Amino acid sequence: MFVMGNLLRAIAQIINMVLNIYMWIVIIAALISWVNPDPYNPIVRFLYRATEPVFQRVRRFIPPMGGIDLSPLVVLLAIYFLQYFLVTTLLQLSVRLG
Repeated sequence: MFVMGNLLRAIAQIINMVLNIYMWIVIIAALISWVNPDPYNPIVRFLYRATEPVFQRVRRFIPPMGGIDLSPLVVLLAIYFLQYFLVTTLLQLSVRLG
């Protein structure tokens, strides 16, 4: 069963790494939204394409708060939850199987 434990550990590490990368993408997108970025800049376009679908789903459930967009905060909280719940659970399960 150690093979299954190693597989779960690897999956947990990959999920954690992807969540970390996406967390930084969300933070950078939120910071860039405070200024008036050039919409034709490739980096700005990438950030918009990577975060806007998730932000739109979150905005459906959050009422408008004037000029404040809380969707990046909600996405960051969800990422932290997944890191501390899902990744930790997978790592503990891999230890029990290994």
